Amino acid sequence: MELLQLQYFIAVARLEHVTEAARNLHVTQSSLSKTIQRLEEDLGVPLFDRMGRKLRLNEFGSRFLRRAERALFELEQGKQELRELTSPEHSTLELAVTTASTLPNILREFRKKRPNIQFHVQMLTMNEMVTLLDRGEVDFGLSSPPIKRDDIESQIVFIDPILVAVPKGHRLAERSSVSLIELRDEWFVGVKRGYGTRDLIDSVCKSAAGFVPKYVYEGDEPARLSTLVEAEIGLAFIPSTARNPRENIHYLRIENCELVREIALLWHRSRYISRAAEEFRDVVIRYFETIAKQGT
Repeated sequence: MELLQLQYFIAVARLEHVTEAARNLHVTQSSLSKTIQRLEEDLGVPLFDRMGRKLRLNEFGSRFLRRAERALFELEQGKQELRELTSPEHSTLELAVTTASTLPNILREFRKKRPNIQFHVQMLTMNEMVTLLDRGEVDFGLSSPPIKRDDIESQIVFIDPILVAVPKGHRLAERSSVSLIELRDEWFVGVKRGYGTRDLIDSVCKSAAGFVPKYVYEGDEPARLSTLVEAEIGLAFIPSTARNPRENIHYLRIENCELVREIALLWHRSRYISRAAEEFRDVVIRYFETIAKQGT
């Protein structure tokens, strides 16, 4: 069994499509198919059910995929560790976030300490983040809500109140707080389902006030919501860490209901944590400790 066979198998298994996998791997479709066939011959079982041009991972394939991903995960951690030993000052920090409002300040603070470390940041849904953590493709996730799993460390770093953002000319703009029930007939702008804050808001509105917010806009760029509120397209639920005092927006506290999001720093327990990554974790924790003190 060869490493290349495992890499090709994992690519095909994740996509269940040979043509697309070949395109992603930059190899010919025939070469990819032959490699998968040799792997099946080595194992003595078929890994896919074939239906014309389509592939479907079967029970043998599903079981083998978990082992193959774990094997490549460990090899990747070994590469990370060797890179750390040979070039500790010129590594890349891989980050995934479901909440990005605090990230610029955090990265600015970290860059002061380690100016040669590069970043690669992805804005993802919770499920996408968990997938990359499982594959060992990111050092840390910054997420709301936290994840409860034995193999993923989830350290809550901040409790972030969620506010209601209204344009300055709105009927509620002169108030400092509002109850959820008063928002029943309003239109909102928000992120799509699958983002932790959106799912939390919908759940709390349903359980505490008996309605699900009506959305006139749903997107995947949380930073765009303030612009839409300013344009009077709709109201928005905005975490306190994401508000901008320079905007032409008024923020209201929510009465008689604790609507807060927990921000957590996540990492896979099996992933190799470099010295740069450890320092980044320390920066994150200190940053949120500082803003928590400022809010008290």
